[in-house]
Amino acid sequence: QVQLVESGGGLVQAGGSLRLSCAASGRTFSNYAMGWFRQAPGKERAFVAAISWSEISYYADSVKGRFTISRDNAKNTVSLKMNSLKPEDTAVYYCAARAGSYLATGSYEYDYWGQGTQVTVSS
Repeated sequence: QVQLVESGGGLVQAGGSLRLSCAASGRTFSNYAMGWFRQAPGKERAFVAAISWSEISYYADSVKGRFTISRDNAKNTVSLKMNSLKPEDTAVYYCAARAGSYLATGSYEYDYWGQGTQVTVSS
């Protein structure tokens, strides 16, 4: 089992920045690829970014160049730095983990999920 706890959400104006963090506990963190997803009201959960244990990263086109995913295997944390935020970035953001190094983009491919943290971007 892997337990994930997100933090860092909040309300920010368009053009602003936020940093989300996810603390992992349980199994060996470095054995897992980590991902961030988001879900806006009335929409399906969507892939945002993923990072392997060796810090190879992959992003959704909608956030490429604005968001940066990183991880600290020594501290069992993964972060998502979000810059140039837009109102359409408003959603609940979820941290997820899957065993192995593959950078999956489908939510069904992840085994463990955090409870989510709300990000609201005002115009």
